[in-house]
Amino acid sequence: MQADTAGPRKEMSQGMLAVLFSAPAVLIIASTILVPFGIAVFLSLHRWNLKRPGREKFIGLENYIDWLGDSDFWGPLQTTITFAIGSVVVILVVSLLVALLLNEEFPGRGVLRAMLLIPWAIPSVVNALLWKWLLNPQYGLVNAVALELGIITEYQNVLGSMPSVMIWLIIAYAWIHIPLATLLLLSGLQTIPDDIYESAIVDGAGIWQRFAFITFPLLRPMLSIVIIFEMIFALKVFDIIFVLTAGGPANATNVLGWQIYTETFRKLDFGAGSSIAMLLGAITLGLAIIFYVFLDRGRQVE
Repeated sequence: MQADTAGPRKEMSQGMLAVLFSAPAVLIIASTILVPFGIAVFLSLHRWNLKRPGREKFIGLENYIDWLGDSDFWGPLQTTITFAIGSVVVILVVSLLVALLLNEEFPGRGVLRAMLLIPWAIPSVVNALLWKWLLNPQYGLVNAVALELGIITEYQNVLGSMPSVMIWLIIAYAWIHIPLATLLLLSGLQTIPDDIYESAIVDGAGIWQRFAFITFPLLRPMLSIVIIFEMIFALKVFDIIFVLTAGGPANATNVLGWQIYTETFRKLDFGAGSSIAMLLGAITLGLAIIFYVFLDRGRQVE
């Protein structure tokens, strides 16, 4: 009988020990993610404007319905999607090319890999301030170089009009995100056995054939991860918009992240701001699921 009860007691003690060790992580997740998320959902279902104290009222889905019929939501959503698609394309193309380069053997490869981490290590706001200085219409380095090369005849305010402002926002945003994407793709490239390439070379496959029929299919799982993560990051962009354009010029760069900030912290309408945040979260989750299903289906077909 003692032998029979020792097993369940041991399993129970191990289970309690697992709960004990995981409790701090659960508390951190609950306090930093679940609680703020619950508060945001609660506020989104209320009319909650700090400029009108004492008038808080539960209104259900009214905030969501109002936003879905408002051009102040669809305009920023279109801008957000444009920015996200442009950013992901630039990040994916550049990071893939850099990863392919760093996967080859050449002198100084280790130094270049280490230097790749520099943009990634810079905080996002510092990166935005750096680009604000580089693009300054009076003394910016970008204007100075373009002037010396004869591309322009006088200093230009590239952040003052479309489409140049969107192009430079994408470049500034991609610059800090390319290193992480490159490292992920490089890790995927290094898992591909060299024997496959050697066999393909013996069979007469050229560099483009090796990329199309070996590298790309075997790298597709990592490409899926990069696309999904970068799309999520780009859809919720805010810091670089805050520093460089503040939604301008003429709301041309007014993304949903900036609209949330405006409604919540400028107009102090926490109900409206929270409802936009929930809509943005739902859109991001939906796109992530679509991308995952589409890319996974393509991988299964192959």
